[in-house]
Amino acid sequence: MTLATATDLGAVTDLATATNEHLANISNTLIYSAMAVYTLAFFAYIAEWIFGSRSKVARTAAALTTTEKAKAPAVTVQSAGGTAVLERPKVVTRSAAGARDVPDGPGAHGGDEQGDLYGRIAVSLTVLAWAVEAAGVIARALSVQRAPWGNMYEFSVTFSTVAVTVYLAMLVLKKNIRWLGLPLVTTVLLDLGLAVTVLYTASDQLVPALHSYWLYIHVSTAILCGAVFYVGAVGTLMYLFKDSYENKLATGGRPGRFATSVMERLPSSASLDKFSYRVNAAVFPLWTFTIIAGAIWAGDAWGRYWGWDPKETWAFITWVAYACYLHARATAGWKGRKAAYIALIAFACFLFNYYGVNIFVSGKHSYAGV
Repeated sequence: MTLATATDLGAVTDLATATNEHLANISNTLIYSAMAVYTLAFFAYIAEWIFGSRSKVARTAAALTTTEKAKAPAVTVQSAGGTAVLERPKVVTRSAAGARDVPDGPGAHGGDEQGDLYGRIAVSLTVLAWAVEAAGVIARALSVQRAPWGNMYEFSVTFSTVAVTVYLAMLVLKKNIRWLGLPLVTTVLLDLGLAVTVLYTASDQLVPALHSYWLYIHVSTAILCGAVFYVGAVGTLMYLFKDSYENKLATGGRPGRFATSVMERLPSSASLDKFSYRVNAAVFPLWTFTIIAGAIWAGDAWGRYWGWDPKETWAFITWVAYACYLHARATAGWKGRKAAYIALIAFACFLFNYYGVNIFVSGKHSYAGV
């Protein structure tokens, strides 16, 4: 190799390094910008709840409208040479125990026009923040020329992006989940704040064991499952609060003013319970695939499919916990609150598998670093 050729190669390498560093800086800037927009969305969601709390009459009217819409259309039949209109029985939403018939609340805006306006602004800001954050994730991927989830920082940023994607996708599908906006954005801000302060890792290449197409398959499905499990966990938590509120009303109790203002705008406990169950049940097969894909990758990288590594063990414990939840839902004596507690325990196992095992427990998965 001539001196001129070596010089040219060195110049190309320096240019590539500078480009990657520039892309990494752009990624960092975009992540911080997304946090700023998420903060604005956070305040807009709060405004939606505050203005909604001022409209007791609007919430009552919205609840009555929901109840009326639950009625099936009338049926016209022939009767004695004429016609008669028969009303079909009202379709109601029943709780898990079948003891209450409670209509869904009108939503965080409480039927108030100003509250609804702030809610729409909040969703628009969430979309903008999501787009900026997604651009930051893409820039990070370009800076390292690989999938942007090789360490805890990258995983956290990508996880929050996917969680918001799930939320926005459900809104596009006309699901009544705008009440999820405030807890979601709050959690995303906490996740990103932890990522940029504690978990941040400079752009770098992966160890040889991670250079596999299974990185794209296994980790991407794990991120998606975690995002959906998170949505299900929030729904489960809201179900427990709403079920306690409905139980107190059913037994003649008088909840506090704040609890009443918040709880009567949420969907019924039955709807929240059904929502959480459907979300967890839908993603459980994908979590099963995630574990199988990880085992196959382990066979390629380490020559064995399963070794009871802490990460593998807690992934399996999480799988068992969610399997117990789904089984409990099919068992009459364990529906409702008992099953909900199992669902929260299962999500806690998922969180420990990510944060606890990665930070406090050493194993073969520790090579990714914090």
